[in-house]
Amino acid sequence: MSAPDIRRAVQLLPTCATTGIGSLPHTQVELGLQAALALEIPFLPQLPLRDAAEFMIPSALEGLPGLRYDEEGMCTVDLAAWEAGRTAFEARLDEALTSGQLEAFEPSVQGCHAWRPFLWEIEHRRLALVKAQIAGPFTVRSVALTSEGGPALDVPGLDIAMYRLVMARALAMVKALRRANTTPLFFLDEPGLFAFQRSQPRHLLAMQELRLMVLALRREGALVGIHCCGNTDWASLLSIQPDVLSLDVRLSLDAVLEESEALLRFLDSGATLSLGIIPTDLASTYSVSELAESVEASLKASLPKGRRFTQVLSHMLLTPACGLAMRSVPDMERIMGELRAAQRILHETLDAERGPEFYVI
Repeated sequence: MSAPDIRRAVQLLPTCATTGIGSLPHTQVELGLQAALALEIPFLPQLPLRDAAEFMIPSALEGLPGLRYDEEGMCTVDLAAWEAGRTAFEARLDEALTSGQLEAFEPSVQGCHAWRPFLWEIEHRRLALVKAQIAGPFTVRSVALTSEGGPALDVPGLDIAMYRLVMARALAMVKALRRANTTPLFFLDEPGLFAFQRSQPRHLLAMQELRLMVLALRREGALVGIHCCGNTDWASLLSIQPDVLSLDVRLSLDAVLEESEALLRFLDSGATLSLGIIPTDLASTYSVSELAESVEASLKASLPKGRRFTQVLSHMLLTPACGLAMRSVPDMERIMGELRAAQRILHETLDAERGPEFYVI
């Protein structure tokens, strides 16, 4: 799809559709898939409690020479092993990215146990729209360390190799989803953007590289989202113009709304927001109805009079605030139930705002 076609697809998203961030607490693929397929926009479940290779950073960097990770998903790169395998690895990347033959960079069974079953479900259920995700390049390169304890991004050649690997894997996943006859809603998970600073030239370059990745994925026919569950320079992130921006409502919605000019340009382009409306911090106390009412009040107070609240709310997505891998299955089920409750409340709000004349044919 072209960029205009993609943006028209955003406007056809189900009203207040529910989906997930990515990780789930299950250790059995079938149960994880069942939970992920139950939402209106089914999503690819990542199951790091089954295998630490499914944590977001090792999953994104799978196949990088010298990559090591611990049981909590923290990654290091053994520099001797990297140098030994670098030439052959870079040649494989060059060949795949140049030819577009990227199947070898799809997630392996170890990197994502649900990947192949998810593709099977898409084809056999004839799902029109699904969500998948990968750790984004800013976060991957900010978090990974060398075996000597230094930042991996300070190693000449390793920084760009990690970026190109994430690009190859993301493109491979989008291509596979397109072959399964679905429209991918593909997210780059970027919690590391909390550290972004405009004053850092390297950060500015990384933001431009993130923009290039968004464009490359869109050219392959994906709706492209960016998820950041921490606060960041929202004006800079909005300027990248993803199709969907995903955020933690309690932490970041007001901060995003304060960037009024950048936000309106974003919305005017046909893009939309994905609201992480249900907290995933078990220490949080809240009422689902109060959360939904707070979203309504914040949007109405911040959007200009010429922009109807209903236009924005109609195309928003709703999710938990963050991934659920480190929660129990009962906690996950409660959070998903609360997500559907918030959806019902916002649907009722939308119906009241539209009025009965909206439904007259």
